[in-house]
Amino acid sequence: MAIQETRTLPAPFIEGLGKDYATELKARYQQPIDTKMFQPGVAPQDVLQTQAASLAGTGLGGYEPYITQAGAYSGPDAYQAFQSPYQQQVIDKTLEEYDRQAQIQQQGIMDAATRMNALGAGRTGVQLSEYQAGSDRNRALINAQLLQQGYGQAQQGAQTAFGQQMNLATTQPGLVGQQIGAMGQVGALQQAQAQAQLDQQREANRMAAYEPWERLQAYGTGITGIMGGMPGQYQWSNVPNPTPLQTALGIGATAGGIYGNVMGPMRGMVYDRPA
Repeated sequence: MAIQETRTLPAPFIEGLGKDYATELKARYQQPIDTKMFQPGVAPQDVLQTQAASLAGTGLGGYEPYITQAGAYSGPDAYQAFQSPYQQQVIDKTLEEYDRQAQIQQQGIMDAATRMNALGAGRTGVQLSEYQAGSDRNRALINAQLLQQGYGQAQQGAQTAFGQQMNLATTQPGLVGQQIGAMGQVGALQQAQAQAQLDQQREANRMAAYEPWERLQAYGTGITGIMGGMPGQYQWSNVPNPTPLQTALGIGATAGGIYGNVMGPMRGMVYDRPA
């Protein structure tokens, strides 16, 4: 038996759009996307960051010379570097004045003995001898005091210099650390700016690579919208030719119907056959 097939087809211009979309989609799919253009990247360190790292490796050890110098200002001989270059001249002048005053006093004793006509007496000799001994002791004491005073001043100078060097050794790493921190912060800002530029370029490359796909997607969405909002424009029917089997079955059915119609009234009758 014949089968009738009916299809509702889109308008010809929509069908053309669909074919064009399929062609574009296939061509676009066959072209691989170079993803290297928008791979994530890391901006290199800024020059200030590398300088800060280099300074951290060497600059923080800058305290060592101060420690070494401070060591030279300690110990039993440290005072020698701080003795006054004029100390001996001061001692010599002081003792010279002392000797002059002692000689005046000794002359006074001798003058008094002369007035008393006792210059050659034993008593006068003892008096002069005792005076000289006491003068010598006083002179030695003055010399020792001057030396002690100079030594104490030199020791104080060494201690002061030692403290100064230690303060410098303590201060130097802090100052270098501040410098490193400032350089690192500025360098980090510069690196962040460079990273932002890399990210912007990567995003621009990605958008450029996928722009044809997005445009094609918008194209397909538009076609779908047109097809969904527009009814079919015409109908097409097809009645296929019967196959040989269908023809045979049809003929058999037709013949059977005809035979039934013809023989129906005579059904059940008995015929006598001649002997």
